[in-house]
Amino acid sequence: MSNRPPGSRITYEMISLKRERDNEEDDDDHEDGVAVKRGRGRVGEDRRSRHCPYLDTINRSVLDFDFEKLCSISLSHINVYACLVCGKYFQGRGQKSHAYTHSVQFSHHVFLNLHTLKFYCLPDNYEIIDSSLEDITYVLKPTFTKQHIAALDKHGKLYRAYDGTTYLPGIVGLNNIKANDYANAVLQAFSNVPPLRNYFLEEENYKDIRRPPGDIMFLLVQRFGELMRKLWNPRNFKAHVSPHEMLQAVVLCSKKTFQITKQGDAVDFMTWFLNALHGALGGTKKKSSIITKVFQGSMRIFSKKLPHPDLLPEEKEALLLTEEYQEQMSESTFLFLTLDLPTAPLYKDEKEQLIIPQVPLFNILGKFNGNTEKEYKTYKENFLKRFQLTKLPPYLIFCIKRFTKNNFFVEKNPTIVNFPITNVDLSEYLTEEAQATEKNTSYDLVANIVHDGKPTEGSYRIHVLHHGTGKWYEMQDLQVIDILPQMITLSEAYIQIWKRQESSDTNNHRGV
Repeated sequence: MSNRPPGSRITYEMISLKRERDNEEDDDDHEDGVAVKRGRGRVGEDRRSRHCPYLDTINRSVLDFDFEKLCSISLSHINVYACLVCGKYFQGRGQKSHAYTHSVQFSHHVFLNLHTLKFYCLPDNYEIIDSSLEDITYVLKPTFTKQHIAALDKHGKLYRAYDGTTYLPGIVGLNNIKANDYANAVLQAFSNVPPLRNYFLEEENYKDIRRPPGDIMFLLVQRFGELMRKLWNPRNFKAHVSPHEMLQAVVLCSKKTFQITKQGDAVDFMTWFLNALHGALGGTKKKSSIITKVFQGSMRIFSKKLPHPDLLPEEKEALLLTEEYQEQMSESTFLFLTLDLPTAPLYKDEKEQLIIPQVPLFNILGKFNGNTEKEYKTYKENFLKRFQLTKLPPYLIFCIKRFTKNNFFVEKNPTIVNFPITNVDLSEYLTEEAQATEKNTSYDLVANIVHDGKPTEGSYRIHVLHHGTGKWYEMQDLQVIDILPQMITLSEAYIQIWKRQESSDTNNHRGV
């Protein structure tokens, strides 16, 4: 405690405040009523806040907020500012900071705090307040009202980015940093599932979910929400988005199982991503999340153990009479259905040209009709299983099993699946009880992920339906083109997302 009397303390503060004001260019800087911190942390007022002479030096064409928010020199995440003249990130704004040094050395004066979203002029160190800068903060952190979200699928309005290109929000290319197209395709697919998208567009839906101390998985939720808001931002500076921060969270949370620099499998990534999001949102086997509400269905599994094939016929017959070898029934939930392709006998026609076999979608859906038996082999035992659906989700994911892995190599089945774009009725794959309770059993395709090329290499692209226009688009990294729906069925589909028809959709669907 100081022994200075109260009166002298006030005088000391008054003198300090006067000294600060004496250093300003204009003694009347309190007129605009703008309070900013400076000097030793005391509050002063600065009229320059609303009259910064350097705003015309801002170069919006170089601003890119998709990358990790760290200082380009110290690599620190703490107190990072973006230089709005050159687009680089620097730490701090004090006299010995990297941002301050940059402003003096290069005469770049306008900076944005990437955390507080406040603008500053350096080296003068005053806050800039100007409504013309709101477009920059919106690109850094887009926000969506409930009214905006509700209208997203009701129109197909084109928007013009700052760089002059026109784009449809949601139909925006994702940058392939090196070998992450497998993840890009899955993220694009989920971006076009309206209930999932709408949940993540509004941060209020998940920001209060509590996670254990030190848990990093919630980072996945935050980054996915940020990516959704960037993809659907109607005021973007450019017509593409880099998923850099999203993918860094994937690498971290998957403990490098999925990487940016190494091609991965889209189904493996999707499986992990859905389960990771479900867990990070507080979901468990019993507790639901937006993931299970959108994608989870249920099925009945009939399983029968098979005797070892090397046993004698009479030994097999004896075992089949025991309780262990009787058919068992169980209930199970699912987030997607795996559809098995028939073995692809590649043969050549008279002109020695390779013929690629085709199979109707309904043939491979027969796996779930309750009658089709399939043998499953484990290390020790073999089982015969058959499946029947008991509950259909609002959005149904099909994974078409194209790849067969063994100890030596991965083999790809190139069979083309023939499928209609709309009105796929799944009622015949439901149990009798479910057929009586499920009102709508018809589905329309909304996303189709394709794998082209060799099994371990190759590339991914995606077809998505834009709900506002009813048009289909093909996206492959940064490339976005419109496509006829008839062309979609000619591709080697790998993952599909189907939307259950509402009653009003039955007579009002789009497509072929």
